[in-house]
Amino acid sequence: MSSIDACRAQCVEFTDRASQLELDTFVKSPSSLLERLRNDKEKLRYRLSTYIATTTSVLPSVQTLISASASTDRSSIGAALRIAEGRCTSTKPDAARKIKDFVQRIGDLNVQAGYSAAGDDASGVQAQAQDKGPTQPSRGGALLDGEWKTKLANPFKPVPLPN
Repeated sequence: MSSIDACRAQCVEFTDRASQLELDTFVKSPSSLLERLRNDKEKLRYRLSTYIATTTSVLPSVQTLISASASTDRSSIGAALRIAEGRCTSTKPDAARKIKDFVQRIGDLNVQAGYSAAGDDASGVQAQAQDKGPTQPSRGGALLDGEWKTKLANPFKPVPLPN
């Protein structure tokens, strides 16, 4: 029964999830992630967002990671939290809310700055949507989403502003 519950906690498809071994290693020693990805903020952001999107049960370990990290790494951790939240918003809104609440409780300015800066960052979920090339405006006024415009879009999603 617990494996079924674990499957429901996932925000991302099976192929995008972190392995159980990676998650276990991170939970046992959060700072090992910093040691492994030393000085590579981009990899830190991507790897950590994958862990969080795989399961929000790693958030206490993220707290430990924040405590053990340098202030320069904390903005990458904040960005990872925002990217994970974005990945969870459409599939698991409760998980996305949990991530957002976690960031607000943290109270670390560097984490919050990275979280805010990653809002529409090109390295996150937004990049996947932008890479698809020019699209015709939908006649549904953005109320419908997805490849065939059959899913109801998120009405709380920020509206993209023209450049």
